[in-house]
Amino acid sequence: MSRARFLLLPWLLGATAASAQQSDAPAAAARTVRLTADEAVTRALAASPRLARLSALETAAEAQRRGARAERLPQIDLAAGYSRHSDVPELAILQATGDPTQPLRRITVFPNIPDNSRLRAGLAVPVFTSGRISSLIRAAEEGRTAAGQDLRAGRADLVLETKSAYWLLVTSREGVRVLQEATKAIDQHLKDASNRERFGMAARNEVLAVQVERDRVELDRLRAEVSAEVAEANLQRLLDLAPDARVEPAEPLAAPAPAAPEIEPLVTQATVGRPERMALAARVAAAEATTGVERASRLPQLALSGGYSYANPNRDIVPPTAEWNDSWDIGVSLTWNVLDFGRRSASEARARAQAEAVREQLRELDRAIRLEVTERVLELRTAEMRVAVAERSIESASENRKVAGDRYREGVVPSSELLDAEVAYERAALARAESLASLRLAAAGLDRAVGR
Repeated sequence: MSRARFLLLPWLLGATAASAQQSDAPAAAARTVRLTADEAVTRALAASPRLARLSALETAAEAQRRGARAERLPQIDLAAGYSRHSDVPELAILQATGDPTQPLRRITVFPNIPDNSRLRAGLAVPVFTSGRISSLIRAAEEGRTAAGQDLRAGRADLVLETKSAYWLLVTSREGVRVLQEATKAIDQHLKDASNRERFGMAARNEVLAVQVERDRVELDRLRAEVSAEVAEANLQRLLDLAPDARVEPAEPLAAPAPAAPEIEPLVTQATVGRPERMALAARVAAAEATTGVERASRLPQLALSGGYSYANPNRDIVPPTAEWNDSWDIGVSLTWNVLDFGRRSASEARARAQAEAVREQLRELDRAIRLEVTERVLELRTAEMRVAVAERSIESASENRKVAGDRYREGVVPSSELLDAEVAYERAALARAESLASLRLAAAGLDRAVGR
């Protein structure tokens, strides 16, 4: 491929892409979804499988809590059964009647009754469990609280992820716009340099230098477009949009009002409001309650039971007869695991160790929260300063480019000086977009760290 054809390749690619965009413009417009950052967050929260999973876990924890509370209530069992037994010899005895003239009376003690039917209703009431049931209820309630806080933490993570994807898309498209403008400016510069070369007013190396810079800008633009497409695909995933839908951010890339937060009040707020910490604190309480369950299992357990039976034959009645009869029973049972060779002690020790591990995890999280809040505050302050510097830099670069352009057209400065000014303006514009995005992301990160 010749040098000329290589130099024309970027223009051919740009023209092809532009024509494709024009031909697809009506279809793309029909699939455009225009959203602000808050609207994107709302849509992501509604479409997230992760939140659906955490919500299901919260529902399961609530069901477990209800089941634990039901442990202290009476339990009623209903049972019915039928069985067919093989024929067996009857057991009978002979009894004198008191009259020597009368034959002995035959009394059946165990008759042959092959058909057996039984109905029974049973009742069991825990009277005293040494705190086992109350500990079970407490553990289940704390587990329910932890599951709810996990759902809150999942929402907060998704909000941060969605905002990051949103502002990354805005930044990438702003970078594409800046590089497109830089391409137009360099195209004009290249045209001027080519005309000067044609009239003998510029050397060939000046034209080649502008062309190389033009190719570099074109390559950067292509990279920015790829980055924008990846960011859009990520946002489509979070919002559950069709692959052919185009996301159009409706919120400008402008700097939010500076907050200038103080670190210590935010650390206090995070310690109270972070859902991860609240979930872990609930798990500490649940682990302690589980220790109480294991301890109570070693102590006496007292229960009341009773039942009503209606059977044919009723085996509680002697001698049994092949007819329906009822009977009832009531009783009190006391169980106490006196010796199990250390099984319960080992279970209790394991529960205590697990509770201690969760407590230490909570202490570690408190330290991590302080560090994270401190980092996010410093990042926000740095981002605010970076935006201020970027604003001054782009103002200076814009003025330098204007002055260099005027002096170049007057023939006072060489082409390289104008090229340097154009490159400096391009980089300043990109730096401004990146600094605004970093400020948005730093603010979102601080909100997540604090638990807002």
